[in-house]
Amino acid sequence: MNFSFLPKYLPYFNYGALVTVFISILVVFFGTLVGILLAFAQRSKFKPLAWLANLYIWIFRGTPMMVQIMIAFALMSIDAPTIQFGIFGIELSRLIPGIIIISMNSGAYVSETVRAGINAVPKGQLEAAYSLGIRPRKAMRYVILPQAVKNILPALGNEFITIIKDSSLLSAIGVMELWNGATTVSTTTYLPLTPLLFAAFYYLIMTSILTIALKAFENRMGQGDKKQ
Repeated sequence: MNFSFLPKYLPYFNYGALVTVFISILVVFFGTLVGILLAFAQRSKFKPLAWLANLYIWIFRGTPMMVQIMIAFALMSIDAPTIQFGIFGIELSRLIPGIIIISMNSGAYVSETVRAGINAVPKGQLEAAYSLGIRPRKAMRYVILPQAVKNILPALGNEFITIIKDSSLLSAIGVMELWNGATTVSTTTYLPLTPLLFAAFYYLIMTSILTIALKAFENRMGQGDKKQ
């Protein structure tokens, strides 16, 4: 295999990896916010709100992310400038719709994680809070959610890993992230395989680092539970 392109084209992979991580952080942040809102909407006693939340989740979990990205790019005509990041010119008119739609997709999955985390807390905890005169909202905020977070955080770490890989789909609308950088190198150098293999290696390194960090975090949380 020919890796002679690396000395000249390595910046494409380095900057592409940074853009990928930046996209993933924003998506996890906004996707978590959407997921929390959806989870509480599903639990709402106001039936139309719960129905809308379930409809949202059904649509975003039932259609391919690539289709969602293409539809979002067609619908969102955003007049935004192009910013220079190293060797990349990043068009915000492409990046913003991509981040929005992947965040919306991620929110549909995070909502199920949040809902499951809340449901995993024993019902006796809520009943005990009520018996002490704590109102439902405060009981959820101060009793249920702190316990649910322990169940939710590891799953959010896994969502981060998934988003790093799924962000490559944004290359379909011209977002210059790691995979788009790799395909650009492949086209420029007429090497159909090795630039793509090197990009796959980059993804593997990033997801492996996150996996190790996530396991260390879970072990630390487990030790905290044992001390209690």
